[in-house]
Amino acid sequence: MSGYSSDGNTADERPRGPRAARRTKVVHVVIVGCGRVGSALAHNLIGEGHTVAIIDRKPAAFERLGDDFTGEKFIGIGFDRDLLVKAGIERAEALAAVTNGDNSNILVARVARETFGVERVVARIYDPQRAAVYQRLGIATVAPALWTTERVLRRLVPDVLAVEWVDPSAKVSLVERSFATAWAGHRVLDAEGPGIRVMAVSRLGSAMLPTADLVVQEGDVVYLAVAHDAIGQLAHLTLDPPAAH
Repeated sequence: MSGYSSDGNTADERPRGPRAARRTKVVHVVIVGCGRVGSALAHNLIGEGHTVAIIDRKPAAFERLGDDFTGEKFIGIGFDRDLLVKAGIERAEALAAVTNGDNSNILVARVARETFGVERVVARIYDPQRAAVYQRLGIATVAPALWTTERVLRRLVPDVLAVEWVDPSAKVSLVERSFATAWAGHRVLDAEGPGIRVMAVSRLGSAMLPTADLVVQEGDVVYLAVAHDAIGQLAHLTLDPPAAH
């Protein structure tokens, strides 16, 4: 379905507490789609001190913003160029296309990038294959189905490769892996190899940067920057510890 309607979830996901003091620069952001994601984004951005204009074709969708919403609301189609201009697209530094339709989000993202030259454009795409194509074209995408599937799989089968991020050229990935029990007591940096670098380790819910003397404990999760050609080596590196010297 290709529309700008809300997605039916009425959970209040607004930010809690003022956070404007943390910002370094005020930016104007246009959001297309006032569902759960769009409304949460709008409130979070305003909570950070930024300015927001949000577009949806259904007036009722704006009800989830609440009476205290201080941004601008526009009723209409998100790829309408005149409407985008009214929403401030010409001064916007970012746009998020988060409607329920892949086609609409792609079209909005392309108009923002190609017609108005907006540098930071993000589109929610439900089809993982299409998401990968547009990612390579320089449009950042979020694929909810793929994201959810990977996280369920990693809990059911810890050895499943969990890709957190892929650069637009698909040459480098950020991957989450769980160390096998046999790794306990070995140095974390021993997991590195050609095309593989340890970026961080998560232990008991707390993340840390790797050091030369940091050793693996049972239950550790490692985040690795991996070159495309080295993906096949991950199973060996994180399941089989290095041979004792």
